[in-house]
Amino acid sequence: MTRRFTLFCITTLSLMALIGQPAVRADEPNKAFAAFVDEYFDAYFAWKPSDATAAGLHQYDGKLEDSSKEAYLLRIEKVKALQARLAQLQQGSLSFDEKIDAEMLDHLMKAELHDLVTIGTWKRNPMGYISGPASSIDNLMKRSFAPPAERLKSVISRLKAVPAVQTSMKANLINPPREFTDLAIRMGEGSIGFFKDDVYNWAKEAAGNNTALLKEFETANAAVIKSFEESASWLKKDLLPTTKPNQFAIGKDKFAKQLLFEEMVDIPLDKLLAIGEANLKKDYDKFVATAKKIDPTKTPAEVMKLLSDKHPTEEDLIPAGKRTIEKIRKFLIDKKIVTIPSEVRPTIMETPPYARDGGFASMDTPGAYETKATEAFYYITPPEKDWDAKRKEEHLRLFNFPVLEVVTIHEAFPGHYIQFLYAKQYPTKTRKLTYSNSNVEGWAHYGEQMMLEEGYGEGDPKIQLAQLSEALLRDCRFVVGIRMHTLGMTLEDGTKYFQEKGFQEHSTAFEEARRGAYNPTYLYYTLGKLQIYKLREEYRKLKGNAFSLEEFHNTFVKQGGLPIKLIRRIMLPGDTGPSL
Repeated sequence: MTRRFTLFCITTLSLMALIGQPAVRADEPNKAFAAFVDEYFDAYFAWKPSDATAAGLHQYDGKLEDSSKEAYLLRIEKVKALQARLAQLQQGSLSFDEKIDAEMLDHLMKAELHDLVTIGTWKRNPMGYISGPASSIDNLMKRSFAPPAERLKSVISRLKAVPAVQTSMKANLINPPREFTDLAIRMGEGSIGFFKDDVYNWAKEAAGNNTALLKEFETANAAVIKSFEESASWLKKDLLPTTKPNQFAIGKDKFAKQLLFEEMVDIPLDKLLAIGEANLKKDYDKFVATAKKIDPTKTPAEVMKLLSDKHPTEEDLIPAGKRTIEKIRKFLIDKKIVTIPSEVRPTIMETPPYARDGGFASMDTPGAYETKATEAFYYITPPEKDWDAKRKEEHLRLFNFPVLEVVTIHEAFPGHYIQFLYAKQYPTKTRKLTYSNSNVEGWAHYGEQMMLEEGYGEGDPKIQLAQLSEALLRDCRFVVGIRMHTLGMTLEDGTKYFQEKGFQEHSTAFEEARRGAYNPTYLYYTLGKLQIYKLREEYRKLKGNAFSLEEFHNTFVKQGGLPIKLIRRIMLPGDTGPSL
């Protein structure tokens, strides 16, 4: 799952409505807080209309984000005003659930301001300007929440606003790191083909016999293609030569605050790094011992290569992913791991070109308020067509058959797809529409290890090695993210670290290290997993003989994607202990 937070809502509230509100009992809904939540999300949708579409709220389908400098400055002031209002409400009487939601929203706004003001991602990373418009169009195309012709009208409306986004990118960017620009070029060139082929073919079918509608689309789409061609050329010929490598680090203070605001984790960075390195050593030692079970005559790296020798072909990659679903789903049911509230399966397909930001697989699900379009997409990233044979081979090795099963556990069962299936049961609007990565990615990563502990794979050391390979990958992210952004580790050093400590092929190691350049706190996979294991043991002690793994999992996923610190307050009444 790639989105850090997804936010949505409906109504507005005037400032005066919050002034002089009478106190309410803590067990009664606070109308002023409920109205604030509405206004907060309404303001967010005005800022990010594409996220409204993703949420299943379609009154914003014809709008696209305003990426101008002026819009960013207005958003900053709006968030500051909302933040002050929330602080006033928190001084009043709120119910338990309202206090949880208020703290979530408070941290969410702090995280947004940290990103907009302190880090300034909109001024240093071109990737969002490239991927955002294509994603907004794709969300209208791929989910059938309205008749195709009606959705095409919204597509056209958004297409007309895309060239302005590309203009804003050129005006806003100031000295972006080379690593960000390289990825933006790849994504931009992929987006050209997306608009020329995928969008055009869909629109032609959606228009049917309405030649006027198709012509309007063709005019708007041609302008988008031209703007992306110009952007790709500008990024490659004008911007890239001015960029410098290894200028991505945000520093210790910014890193610590990002982690605090997004994940509610305030562990000192030196202690956090020690935790990550210790967990990596533990998994590394297990990896070495497991590799010896498979072939004691070979090094661990050679044994991993034996596994990765058996991988899908480029043509069979998506079909191979599809073949993993039923076996894993059946195991969940037979072993009572977690209740599956739906018979619907995810759709497995290639990651869209505009979204190929260095990740290898992801889950794209409809929002909690979507009532008609239920399609969830399990994306697997294929090799790029212009890669040479060696790089393609290295990429496909990552999807060797045992690892592909573990990837499906992470993305689908019991990972992100299960979280999606429970989304409509989340108890509040805020929890339906926001999440933290340490929860959602931590849960999916926890699922990989937990499934094998519960017997998946029947003790096959190859499956165990695959799971440990994925664990080492996340452990390396933990360490590399901290070291690259706070201790001067270079991209080259990070790549080497993934190769040596994570047994990754060079091309995979490079992609992983480069991701850490623009995603500093991608330690949240291992961080969240460790927090969930700690919570589980304390929940087990609380429940005693009544403890059930299935009940624990059901209870956990029903709370939504709150940071584990807040989940602990819900599941461990009166808890004040550390989450890790």
